[in-house]
Amino acid sequence: MNLLIMGPPGAGKGTQAERMVKEMQITHISTGDMFRAAIANGTEMGMKAKEYMDKGALVPDEVVIGMVKDRLQEDDCKEGFLLDGFPRTVEQAVALDETLKDLNINLDAVINIEVPLDKLMARLTGRRVCKSCGASYHVIFNPPAEEGKCNSCGGELYQRDDDNEQSVGTRLNAYMEKTQPLIDYYKEKGILKPINGDQEIDKVLEEVLAAVK
Repeated sequence: MNLLIMGPPGAGKGTQAERMVKEMQITHISTGDMFRAAIANGTEMGMKAKEYMDKGALVPDEVVIGMVKDRLQEDDCKEGFLLDGFPRTVEQAVALDETLKDLNINLDAVINIEVPLDKLMARLTGRRVCKSCGASYHVIFNPPAEEGKCNSCGGELYQRDDDNEQSVGTRLNAYMEKTQPLIDYYKEKGILKPINGDQEIDKVLEEVLAAVK
């Protein structure tokens, strides 16, 4: 099974990706991990990407696609994979389709974790971090034993600047605007699987597994 997973910040995409690859015995291909591995291994595409990254520039789509193509040809992808973090635009999706066609690989489904905007806001603005040890909490989902204090070291908990409503709202709106055309693209291809992310983690996974059967 060859899959792609999408979802806005706070939707729990990372959690579900981890559970999916374990449950389905497929390879997790996250763009961040892929970049680090390609650079560490000194691949041609990895070195090209490093040139741009060292300059603080965005890595061009053709280089990213080249890295994805290299990664998909590795042995651990033969039994299936889960792409995570790519593509991010319709242009990248079209390039990915061409690459998959060249490799004679089918993309079976695109999992889109959906959570209402107000719920995402609550999830993202509720995060609290320990100033001393960096431990992370959530005022609703993972509160500390004593309000404002870290369970581990007793340090003071604070809200990061980018976790306030204005910053979170900007991030979410940017994601929605950028991603909607991509969602429409896969919907037209008939492989988009909308998943209700506003439920228990186990229920979300059940819905994902049912959708890709």
